[in-house]
Amino acid sequence: MPHPAAPPSRPPHIPCRPFVKWVGGKRQLLEQLGRRMPKSLGTFFEPFVGGGAFFFHLQPEDSVLMDINPELINCYRVIRDDVEALIRSLREHENSETYFYEIRAIDRTEQFSRFSALARASRFIYLNKTAYNGLWRVNAKGQHNVPFGRYKNPRICDEDNLRACSAALKSVKSIETAGYLETEALAQAGDFVYFDPPYHPLNPTSSFTSYAKDGFTAEDQIRLKELIDRLSARDVRVMLSNSSAPLIIDLYSDGYRLDYVDASRAVNCRAEGRGPVKEVIVTNYL
Repeated sequence: MPHPAAPPSRPPHIPCRPFVKWVGGKRQLLEQLGRRMPKSLGTFFEPFVGGGAFFFHLQPEDSVLMDINPELINCYRVIRDDVEALIRSLREHENSETYFYEIRAIDRTEQFSRFSALARASRFIYLNKTAYNGLWRVNAKGQHNVPFGRYKNPRICDEDNLRACSAALKSVKSIETAGYLETEALAQAGDFVYFDPPYHPLNPTSSFTSYAKDGFTAEDQIRLKELIDRLSARDVRVMLSNSSAPLIIDLYSDGYRLDYVDASRAVNCRAEGRGPVKEVIVTNYL
């Protein structure tokens, strides 16, 4: 009698890092976050995936990546599905101010609506690598509005890392343009959701929530907490990163574990406001 076929083995962990610079990226907190992971996972959800530092660090076996930014999600899909064509396209870009503003202005024209997914992903990475401070910021019309960064030799095409990211993304169950509230219909008991929303500002000069055209308000923070309450009631395990602003501490002080960690942040219009700050990691499990 023939032996049954062995189940497919999980692909090995592939060392890689985020392919874009993203405000609030978690590379410096990966060890802190990893230590607070639950011992077992169902499906891993990341509704504010951003640069994906935590996903690329963990590379969980079963995952769903989500973000409200359609250009970012499109880029994830192209990297997963067509990374070699993306690499060829990225090689063609120029690091000049004139060229930068030509590429940036495309989303003000009808031409942009005819761009292929590949062309949009190439533009997205190019602007991220050459814009001031690596920011992706849009105005109320969803148009990129960060000025030229004047970097001498930006790494527009990081071929090895793009290929590694592509390999890591192959096993992802779903990559979706979706808001955080849509997690409620997807996550089941035993699943794990990592929420990394735009941080609530510690003070008026530290606010940056314009990675998508609608921003992220105090009311959104409250709606997110109410969603986490509902997920917790269904035994979905949740971890949240946020600032230590009074609003956030107030929201999660009852019924959640709060751990304070040090992080260095640079999104502040005043130089004296940059540097080490206290952040909070919230969990609904021990």
